[in-house]
Amino acid sequence: MNQDLFKQIKKAHFIGIGGIGVSALARMMLLNKKKVTGSDISSGPALERIKKLGARIFIGHKKSNLTEDIDIVIYSPAIKQNNPELIQARKLNIPVYSYPEALGLISKNKYTIAVSGTHGKTTTTAMLAEVMISAKKNPTVIIGGFLRKEKDNFISGTSKYLIVEACEYKGSFLNLFPDILIITNIDNDHLDYFKNIKNIQKVFAKLISKVPQNGLIICNPNEQNTKQALKLSKVKAKIIDYTKENKLELKVPGSHNLCNAQAVLSVTKAVNIKKQKAERLLKEYAGTWRRFEYKGKTKLNALVYDDYAHHPSEVQTTIKATREKFPKQKIFIVFQPHLYSRTKFLLNNFAKSFNQANDIIITDIYAAREKNDKSIHAKDLVNKIKKINPSVRYFKNFDDIVKYLKKNTKEKDIIIIMGAGDVYKIGEMLIL
Repeated sequence: MNQDLFKQIKKAHFIGIGGIGVSALARMMLLNKKKVTGSDISSGPALERIKKLGARIFIGHKKSNLTEDIDIVIYSPAIKQNNPELIQARKLNIPVYSYPEALGLISKNKYTIAVSGTHGKTTTTAMLAEVMISAKKNPTVIIGGFLRKEKDNFISGTSKYLIVEACEYKGSFLNLFPDILIITNIDNDHLDYFKNIKNIQKVFAKLISKVPQNGLIICNPNEQNTKQALKLSKVKAKIIDYTKENKLELKVPGSHNLCNAQAVLSVTKAVNIKKQKAERLLKEYAGTWRRFEYKGKTKLNALVYDDYAHHPSEVQTTIKATREKFPKQKIFIVFQPHLYSRTKFLLNNFAKSFNQANDIIITDIYAAREKNDKSIHAKDLVNKIKKINPSVRYFKNFDDIVKYLKKNTKEKDIIIIMGAGDVYKIGEMLIL
């Protein structure tokens, strides 16, 4: 919020409070001694955490969840305009902000380091946050995951720095005021909204144009889509090519993480962290929540990992990194497609993403913000994969997946639970 508005707030209500971004703002309010209420359609890990901090949570969206003593309403981008709580808030003349708008108001009063890109945003944000926290730069951090050390998606800092994960969906990140902008990469995603890569390039170009003359844009200017976005923009800031930084030996596997670390190194120079110290801290980085996160072992000592990959490039990158780390082990993938639109638009790309896996299990599409679409089914993806890798099967039920894995895996096999929905529950069931 802007400082005056923030000081005046005594009670805030969040619609879609269980979302990873919205819950971070709810935590910010709670840590600043504000009263918080919120609603969501179901419970989840982020929601349980804010409950413990004192938030009052309603399951389901009803106009009765709002009271006249609420000073501000913040809602998730997934919330439709006909939501009964949104309608009631406007009837009561309560100021209403979308999550991206609220984030923009916070950003306006901070030295903002925005981490954008189709892939690697959360990991890069986490890497940068942990380096800057360890280097005593005391940043405020808002991230689309949980930092491993702090076990949190919001860190209340005391310095001018705000590190924020910047999402491109519906142009959300255009609400931010970045002083330093990281672009990890630009790829096809959210095609239900953007329709094509040109529109994605255009929205990144608008963000690039927002960085002031004394700011920095940290990117790979030779990457095809980034190059085009720069060309389309009214770029004023200095461009820094992160690929020129040293490649480090990291604890987290995969060449994609080397690129993420290079981008972070470029920022640390700008915030006066010595190179040697930054490199040492990056070498200690152990990963973040649901990014190739080790969960434990099954009774037969198969290793269980959890990963948020929900785009073909991310799926392929995670499996490739796993194969590099475990060249001789059998790799089992449990994949839950996320969104009907994404599965439909990128079906052929998804089919090619699993070629380094030994055994692939596909479960039903997780709808998230979308209505059921009968023109696409998880079985369509199974049939496409089968043409490239015949070791694929469909299961509707999580219990049946657990039974299959318990029966067919052995010691040292690798199981990766993959997707952005509720598929993580399978990992929890396997290690109980």
